[in-house]
Amino acid sequence: MERLEGENPMEKCTAVLKRCGLKMTASRLEIMQYLAKNHTHPTAAKIFADLKRKSPSLSRTTVYNTLETLRQHGVLQVIYITENEMRYDCNTGMHHHFYCKSCDQILDIDVKCKFLDQMLDGHHEVQEVHGYFKGVCNSCRTKRPRKGQKG
Repeated sequence: MERLEGENPMEKCTAVLKRCGLKMTASRLEIMQYLAKNHTHPTAAKIFADLKRKSPSLSRTTVYNTLETLRQHGVLQVIYITENEMRYDCNTGMHHHFYCKSCDQILDIDVKCKFLDQMLDGHHEVQEVHGYFKGVCNSCRTKRPRKGQKG
């Protein structure tokens, strides 16, 4: 699937909706553009809260239903990197994620996976790959006081 971010996210979002045969609605475009600009792997609640400020008439149900429709059509993927929490990612290509246990940030990481190559060499059709790394991101790690230092 084509990545949504780039020079003109509105054009890309419109093209993706057309290609998927989905009706172009203001809420679909708004949510897709939000995800294209925010690579934070937000929850549905975060997406709703952020978009509600700009669009007071937007409903929570519309956001949840739109996200599910976009997921069903392969426009975005859902990742379950933390317990009981669904995060949304408009990068639908096969990639891994790093979760910072300190700031809850989720980053995309490109890692060459030898197991994927073996699966593809066996002529299997790989539809999903989930690889999660968890730890403390560099930003949080450098903010922490070192042993012997006062914070």
